[in-house]
Amino acid sequence: MTKSHTDMPPRWALITGAAKRIGAAIATQLHQDGWNVFIHCHRSVDDAQQLADSLCQTRAGSAKVICADLAQAGSTEHIKHQIVQCGASLALLVNNASRFDKDPATPTLANAQTLMGVNCLQPYLLAISLAPLLASARGSVINLCDIHGERPLRQHGLYSISKAALAMATLSLAQELAPAVRVNGIAPGAILWPETEGAEPHRVLAQIPLARAGAPSDIANLVSYLANADYISGQIIAVDGGRSATGYLGAG
Repeated sequence: MTKSHTDMPPRWALITGAAKRIGAAIATQLHQDGWNVFIHCHRSVDDAQQLADSLCQTRAGSAKVICADLAQAGSTEHIKHQIVQCGASLALLVNNASRFDKDPATPTLANAQTLMGVNCLQPYLLAISLAPLLASARGSVINLCDIHGERPLRQHGLYSISKAALAMATLSLAQELAPAVRVNGIAPGAILWPETEGAEPHRVLAQIPLARAGAPSDIANLVSYLANADYISGQIIAVDGGRSATGYLGAG
């Protein structure tokens, strides 16, 4: 006797950096699609718990918070341990957490190590660590890259380098984890303005063929699609209103 769809264990997705902004939009969209979600955060614990509580009001037990500092060694093992302890059927990893730091006047090795660790190395290591869980569910990984991984953002050289490395990590993982796990990337353009001084939205908007910024839902909708696109792997899709197709300058 075969199991009905309702008898199957719920699919879980882990979204890093999911307490606010784009990460929260992704978690909310996936939850609406029927996924259960692990909401990873670092400092934004209250925001993460508030989001989880809101989602659980719709479907009890369908959202849990995992706290970990991705800049610290051991965070990958901690995250995996939390998932295994829950006995969750993990079928999707969305590496969304990222640091967007302006280069200091004189960058140091410590600056570079922090950005590379959070923006590229930890997503890569997390995908490798969780690959056995994802493989058992024929799951996938989606990395949030950046269009500035192809063309650098002024005064954000280390950030641009880290996102270029994440793009290569995405392609490498698509090869290494196949055929059991699919891996894709999304490269956002102007979606949300940085929470820093000095951003110049008018300069950026002038470079976008669609003449407007995107919304977090544009990213969340693509995550939703790629999570179920069983024959798409090794692709990095720009969500930028056509900006990368026509050429662009830095935003800072």
